[in-house]
Amino acid sequence: MELRDIETFLALAEELHFGRTAQRLHVTTARVSQVIKQQERRIGGQLFDRSTRTVRLTPLGAQLRDDLGPVYAGLLESLERARQASRGITGTLRVGMIPFNTYDLRPFWTTFRIRHPQWALQIRRASFVDPFAALRTGEQDILVAWLPVDEPDLTVGPVLFSDRRILAVSADHELAERASVSVEMLADFPNGSGEGLPDYWEDAYLPFQSPRGLVIERRALLANGDDLIHLVSLGETVQVFPVHVTDYWAMPDVRWLPITDLTRLRYALVWRTETEMVRAMARVVSDLGALLR
Repeated sequence: MELRDIETFLALAEELHFGRTAQRLHVTTARVSQVIKQQERRIGGQLFDRSTRTVRLTPLGAQLRDDLGPVYAGLLESLERARQASRGITGTLRVGMIPFNTYDLRPFWTTFRIRHPQWALQIRRASFVDPFAALRTGEQDILVAWLPVDEPDLTVGPVLFSDRRILAVSADHELAERASVSVEMLADFPNGSGEGLPDYWEDAYLPFQSPRGLVIERRALLANGDDLIHLVSLGETVQVFPVHVTDYWAMPDVRWLPITDLTRLRYALVWRTETEMVRAMARVVSDLGALLR
């Protein structure tokens, strides 16, 4: 089975739709169908149950998916390492970003690349769902996250920047015409949140109670900031964000209101396994010092 055929099978096993799989792989639906039929003939069994309305994995197909998934991922990783080695790159530092301001932090990234041309730097958005999981599984080497981070198995490194907090509301929200808001006001409206956040960490971002002891309700549990701002624009929630998001989201149906009584959020490097590359990035941040918006 060729690498492209494995990719086709795994994509269909995920999408369970021939049309979407074809779009994802930039091939025709007929080509996807042909590849799957060839695989089934070679294996001697049906991998998918097809009907006019649904596509489902058979038990044989599910077994093959579970067996091939890790093998395929390992092959891609090996090929990428070989490509990097051909360019003199001996490793990749993988950084997950909870904040949105990758561009603002470019002095850190540029300095790291100049100092360490033998290493690649990969920067990706981090999920709001169980945000420390990728560090623990080894999918990320470093996470940029707000403080405090009080996890026994994780190390908190130097601070990259601090930022004020701002409230996003829909343009027709009753708060939209105010010049600013207080934390106390947030208890009157549903707020959004990520899933699987440690309580202490979420409370540091937005308290669970107002200064007078009223509950600040979390209604929407979502996986990323794009979903949160979408619900804000529809008027379904209000949402606290660090102020840097206003540089990246220009939305006519959202108003941004300063929050007068929340302190700055500090964002730092967090890691689980201290490697030479991790130490090198920590030195860069320490040498340049934290940014202040």
